[in-house]
Amino acid sequence: MATRRFTGDLPPDPDNGYNNQVPVQPAAPSAQPARPQSAPRVPGQRQAAHLPRTLTQVLNEANERVIQGDLVDYVPMSTGFDPLDGFIGGGLRKTELTLLGGAQGIGKTIATLQIARNIAMRPDQYAFYLSYEHTETHLMHRLLCMESVNPPEIDISRGVKLRDLYQIIVAERAKGFMGRDPNAPGSLQAILKENPRTAPALARMSRYADRMILVKASPAVTTLKAIKEMTARLCDATGGNVSVFVDYLQKVAVYPERPRDENDKVTIIVEGLKDIALSLDVPVWSIVAADREGLKSKRIHLFHLRGSSALDYESDIAIIMNNKYHILSKDHVAFNPYTAKQFRDWVVFTVEKNRAGRAMQDMEFQLHGQHFTFDPRGQKVQQQLIDDKVIES
Repeated sequence: MATRRFTGDLPPDPDNGYNNQVPVQPAAPSAQPARPQSAPRVPGQRQAAHLPRTLTQVLNEANERVIQGDLVDYVPMSTGFDPLDGFIGGGLRKTELTLLGGAQGIGKTIATLQIARNIAMRPDQYAFYLSYEHTETHLMHRLLCMESVNPPEIDISRGVKLRDLYQIIVAERAKGFMGRDPNAPGSLQAILKENPRTAPALARMSRYADRMILVKASPAVTTLKAIKEMTARLCDATGGNVSVFVDYLQKVAVYPERPRDENDKVTIIVEGLKDIALSLDVPVWSIVAADREGLKSKRIHLFHLRGSSALDYESDIAIIMNNKYHILSKDHVAFNPYTAKQFRDWVVFTVEKNRAGRAMQDMEFQLHGQHFTFDPRGQKVQQQLIDDKVIES
């Protein structure tokens, strides 16, 4: 696929702030065996997304895509987190909106970026990550720290922390500036490639670097319209094989609409993200912040998220994160405050809404925060948690 900068397909949008430029680089050669590329989407399919069609037309279109070998509508994209994939029907699906909520610092960005990375690792898939919180360079640094422990292997002994990464870069450049080592590497890539601690991480990241598209979004100018237009161009360039990640929902710019309050703003945004998923035929995953009452609660639930009624209605899947130590039931017969401290680094993921399966399912994953990664090999929670809800099968 040739490199494209999406400047000619649509006129510049003054509301965008990026002049509609979203680069997509050609995929780098991979050591993994090549997978067959999905067949191109039926011409005009997305343009006709909101036009009436007979059931016969829908059936014929779906039939043609299956004949061409395009099965992406039937095969979910694994998040790489087990058993989460099992609870949500195998992974992310096109046209679906998944929300991830929790308290500040619980690891929502870590989990979301790791899932985006896992999807981009597939040679036929692209991850489009919009961050309203961090620059693209900071996200790259996080990914290098993540790759240093090589999830799901999670070899902490070889792990690089953010502080270590910065020290390596500064120390190598200082050698060149001070003339102590005229052969010292001068570029960032050369430093990372020649250092034994960072070289493996850089090599792993290079396997998907051309399929991970990052945008430093602006709460002032990156509107729903801008997100939709950038995603549409990526769909055109990749045959529709794009998953969209928004970090985070409440920061999306709302313009020219004038919401009455915060709940009205969240309603506009979540409806817009669901429309992007449906009309562009892509999965959308978005982080959601908790409201003030939720932050005071011992255990955050879906109804604690800002704009919860709209979030509950529009989302297909809603996952809530809580620190396991904080939500262990003190009435549990096996509870011991000393042994319970071992759960401080474990985060409970609760599927509180699930249109395709059972809800209120709790699973836990160990967080390695200094390396910006979860161990994706999780398990069902065995201990009793506070606010447990029993769902009859």
